[in-house]
Amino acid sequence: MLSVLHHIGAYFLMLNRVFSFPAKPKVFMESLSKEVENVALRSFWIVVFISTFVGAIMTVQTAYNTKAAVFLPKYFIALATRQSVLLEFAPTFTCIILSGQVGSYISSSLGTMRVTEQIDALEVMGINSLSHLVLPKIIACTTLYPLLVIMGMICGMGGGWIVGNALDLIPTEDFIYGLKLNFNAYHIVYSLIKTVIFAFLIATVPSYFGYYIKGGAMEVGRASTQSAIWTSIFIVLMNYVATQILL
Repeated sequence: MLSVLHHIGAYFLMLNRVFSFPAKPKVFMESLSKEVENVALRSFWIVVFISTFVGAIMTVQTAYNTKAAVFLPKYFIALATRQSVLLEFAPTFTCIILSGQVGSYISSSLGTMRVTEQIDALEVMGINSLSHLVLPKIIACTTLYPLLVIMGMICGMGGGWIVGNALDLIPTEDFIYGLKLNFNAYHIVYSLIKTVIFAFLIATVPSYFGYYIKGGAMEVGRASTQSAIWTSIFIVLMNYVATQILL
C-alpha cells in the first residue's frame, strides 16, 4: 500500500515539474516537432488498418447475430456498427493499441537517457529535463490523437460499408440510412473527450516509468513492459469513470 501511495505521489510531483519552467521556445518547438512524428504520425497507418478491420468485423458479427431476426431491418447492422465504433472501439481500442506502441517508445527512450546519464547532463546545464522531455510528448499526444481517432471512426464505418457490400450483407442505401438514423453529435464529443484523457495517460505514465528508472538495460526493458501494462489498466479504469460522468 505504501509503495502504491509513493508512486502516486511521485507521479503527481512529476506532473508539477512538467508544467513548470518550460524550455526556451526555440528548443521546445524543435522537441515538439520530433515528438509529433514519433508519437503520432508514425501511428497513422496502424490506426487506419486496425479501425478498418474492426468496423468490418463489427458489421459481419452484427449481421450474423441478427440473421435469425427476420423482422429486424437491415439498417440496424449499420446502426450497431456506428454506435460501437463511435462510442468504444475508435477511442478506447485505438488508444490501448497506441499505449503499447507509443508507451514502449516513451518509456524506453527516457529510460535509455536515464541510464546513459543524459538526463543528469540536462539537469547539470540548468534545464528542467521533465519539461524539456515530457511536455512535448503530452502536447503531441493530446492534440493529435483526437484527429487519429476521428480518422479511425471514418475508417471503421468505411470498413463496415465495404464488407457489407462485398459479402452482400446490407445494401449501400440501408447502410447509409443506418449511419444517419438517430445520430447524436454528442457521441463524437464524448469520444474525443475520452481520447484526450487517454492520450494524457499514454504520454505521462510511460514517462514516469522511464524517467525514474534505476539500473541498466534489463530495467529499461522491464520498465517498457510495465508502462504498457499500467497505461492499459488506467485507460480501462478512466474509460469507466468517463462513461459514468459523460453519458
